[in-house]
Amino acid sequence: MPTLRFHAVKESLSNKPIVVEEKERRSVLFGQNVFNENTMRQYLTKDAFKGVMNAVKYGKKIDRSIADQVSSSMKDWALSKGVTHYTHWFQPLTGTTAEKHDAFFETVGDGIAIEKFGGDQLVQQEPDASSFPHGGIRNTFEARGYTAWDPTSPAFIYGTTLCIPTIFVAYTGEALDYKTPLLRALQAVDAAATEVCKYFDKNVKKVTSSLGWEQEYFLIDKALATSRPDITLTGRTLLGHSSAKGQQLDDHYFGSIPTRAFNFMRELETECMLLGIPVKTRHNEVAPNQFEVAPIFEEANLAVDHNSLLMDVMGRVASKHNLKVLFHEKPFAGINGSGKHNNWSLSTDTGVNLLAPGKTPMSNLQFLTFFINTIKAVHEHEELLRASIASASNDHRLGANEAPPAIISVFIGQQLTKVLEELEGVTKGKLSPEEKTELKLNVVGKIPDVLLDNTDRNRTSPFAFTGNKFEFRAVGSLANCGNPMTILNTIVAKQLQDFKIEVDKLIDKKDLKKDEAIFNVLREYIKSTKAILFEGNGYGKEWETEAKKRGLSNNKTTPEALKAKISEKTIKLFDDMNVMSPIETKARYEIEMEAYIMHIQIEGRVLGDIARNHIVPTAVKYQNVLIENVKGLKEIFDKKFVAVSKEQINLIEEISSHIEGINSNVTKMINERKKANTIDDIEKKAMAYCNDVKPLFDDIRYHCDKLELLVDDEIWPLTKYRELLFTR
Repeated sequence: MPTLRFHAVKESLSNKPIVVEEKERRSVLFGQNVFNENTMRQYLTKDAFKGVMNAVKYGKKIDRSIADQVSSSMKDWALSKGVTHYTHWFQPLTGTTAEKHDAFFETVGDGIAIEKFGGDQLVQQEPDASSFPHGGIRNTFEARGYTAWDPTSPAFIYGTTLCIPTIFVAYTGEALDYKTPLLRALQAVDAAATEVCKYFDKNVKKVTSSLGWEQEYFLIDKALATSRPDITLTGRTLLGHSSAKGQQLDDHYFGSIPTRAFNFMRELETECMLLGIPVKTRHNEVAPNQFEVAPIFEEANLAVDHNSLLMDVMGRVASKHNLKVLFHEKPFAGINGSGKHNNWSLSTDTGVNLLAPGKTPMSNLQFLTFFINTIKAVHEHEELLRASIASASNDHRLGANEAPPAIISVFIGQQLTKVLEELEGVTKGKLSPEEKTELKLNVVGKIPDVLLDNTDRNRTSPFAFTGNKFEFRAVGSLANCGNPMTILNTIVAKQLQDFKIEVDKLIDKKDLKKDEAIFNVLREYIKSTKAILFEGNGYGKEWETEAKKRGLSNNKTTPEALKAKISEKTIKLFDDMNVMSPIETKARYEIEMEAYIMHIQIEGRVLGDIARNHIVPTAVKYQNVLIENVKGLKEIFDKKFVAVSKEQINLIEEISSHIEGINSNVTKMINERKKANTIDDIEKKAMAYCNDVKPLFDDIRYHCDKLELLVDDEIWPLTKYRELLFTR
């Protein structure tokens, strides 16, 4: 066995589980390292506390004097917990988080030092904007950008650093992060939904978008992961023959959690409790060494921050346990990949979930209003919603057996389908007293019977109603939730705006009662959105044919899908809703296309290196052993030589064939990459990488994986699937 693989396997087998004990109840630990409302009550003056809470609840600007009080109190709290540094913690368009640490320490002359943290440092910092993805918004020589405090997401302590969640914008004001557009989208959906809610309850003053993510991931031995250049550099295995045993017995799913994974989870959950991340669920997923963690629902902005923080914490905790977390959507071929289901809903400040049926016909009419408008929003912007989850890594997962297809559709279940069919029959215009009674009592009034378990789950649906929320199942495990949540909340906000305009017109022009106007508009929406509703098997070829007839898009690759982000319709949508300017929208398209190209380019380089510098030399080495064996057989058997050496000679020829296949395809791939790199147009370049470079990966992998089955296991250079997936 080659030295690297040998030592990796030996080290992994010697790793003993780190036992983690929970010494405190989780309710006691929860939020201890967060400058949350409870902590602020203890440390802030009444005026400062009121100022922060007004900013959190109503979006009011924090006065400078208040900021000074908050920063001073935040510093005192942090110092009491052993903190030495602070950082503005933000989410640039790299897909990861970013931070630059500054010490509280300052000198004031004559050898005197103090701990200082003022309102200036809290409210605004100035990181280098040119070094982060900006899509042409900034020139290379223009470095200035700003991070600005987001008081709606509380500061937290991680290690010995006070982390302050912030937005990140260019010197000229354009958003360079995921948080800024998300905050704008949440503001838009709050305003639009609140206005619609007033049809049903005049007391509603605010609507909050909530998110509950389900984070899937793989957990593998750190030493084994390090022995694989492809995992180290790309987050996935670019080659490797499937293990004889994979997930076919379904014995891992919901099974007993392996000891090392269990101890990792316990420490992770303790860290999450301290950081105020309300993780609640843990379990084995379908594939070997695949797991899931899920929290209690939170306000969407906070939930996005918590998911980004969680992914960082998971990596650090895993390393302590000699493990490595893989978030790539498809790290192993032939077994399930990982997603990050985004469970989304809207709730009022009066405590009502707008996507949960109520106990009265009026509350059910409110439910139907938001339910149908969400379906309408998805129908109108299905291509944009597909673009929101597009990435080089998620392309491997969408349409596979564990994930929904690239075709966006909505699943609502049989009972609600029947309700919509009955509503479709509502008389247009004014309703007679008998019709109103029939509608409210026999149709709308029966909706409380639709409980959480009365809508079955369709795992092939990308956007499914699951009782009191919609589950966006197509989001990839590596993704920042801010991108799909920005788009979903924006399209729903726009749709609710349009709905209110239509209803008000009917009330004003046709002298209809409010309920009648609402029913009339919803009726037309039901008729016009039938194409997006689908209850069947999303994996079937029949659905592709049917979806095409319905006029639904089927953008299977990222370059195809991302075009929707710069359509006139999309640019106008974001601009009208004050979520992103045309410049910001186009910049993000450039950034995401560039990221796609870079990911494929890196994978191509890594694959070419492994294939030619690891696989081919190993195959030649084993081939030489066979050749020597054949020579020996010839000396011994002479006339019987042909008969006794037939299999060895066939094996030598087969190895030669695969070596030739690797070398020729690597050469083709390099040439196609060179051609693609000469293309200036970003769309054409991405399409070249997608259609001309990437397909050669499969050809190269085919020959490498065949050689894995032929070459002596003792000299095979790469850690195999059976070792990666079944070493626990």
